[in-house]
Amino acid sequence: MTVFGHNTNLKIGNITFHVQTEDRGEAHALIDTTVYYFGRVLHRRTNNYFDLLPLDDERRQALKLRVDEQHRTVIGEVRSGALHLAIPEAVELPRPAEKIAPSQLEHLQPASEPPKLLLELANAGSWLSGKHAKLRVSVREPNGVPVFGAQVRIQMEGSENGTVHLAQTGSQGQAQIEFDMPRITSPEAALVIRAENQGVTGHLRFALRAKPRVA
Repeated sequence: MTVFGHNTNLKIGNITFHVQTEDRGEAHALIDTTVYYFGRVLHRRTNNYFDLLPLDDERRQALKLRVDEQHRTVIGEVRSGALHLAIPEAVELPRPAEKIAPSQLEHLQPASEPPKLLLELANAGSWLSGKHAKLRVSVREPNGVPVFGAQVRIQMEGSENGTVHLAQTGSQGQAQIEFDMPRITSPEAALVIRAENQGVTGHLRFALRAKPRVA
């Protein structure tokens, strides 16, 4: 499944924003654009593309143009000031003359690299048994620290029901979700795993293939 998207670091004066635009896939038919500042969500814009469904080669090209245009539009509005963004209180960094302990340096996040959650499907080789799915998802910070209390969302895009399954990570940064597999209805089906904690997100996407029928 081809998923269109863009990630841009945008510096305005001394402030660096991160603008991310993502096609949520045919099952959702949504184009999401999010503006981040130090991992905090300042603005979110969502538009649907129901009129392009079902997608074919020509409509995919039209979708790509829409994703590109929405990303450019939001960046243009941020640059021009047309999009008002409420900047949170800036993180106060130590002055050069002050001594910085190594432990402090580990927590300083460069403005050009917004933090993202790192996701891993711990049982990637054995998550499906027959028609029953049992997924163990690990969520960590970029420095490897497990994330407690992150919300994990799992969805089978391109299935007959598109049900979203939810769980939260425990003290070890892991969440377990079990469900019966829905019938796959699209050749471009995908297993999508998303996690969010205090405005910081991460996601995984795995292509799924329906088993061929035996004549």
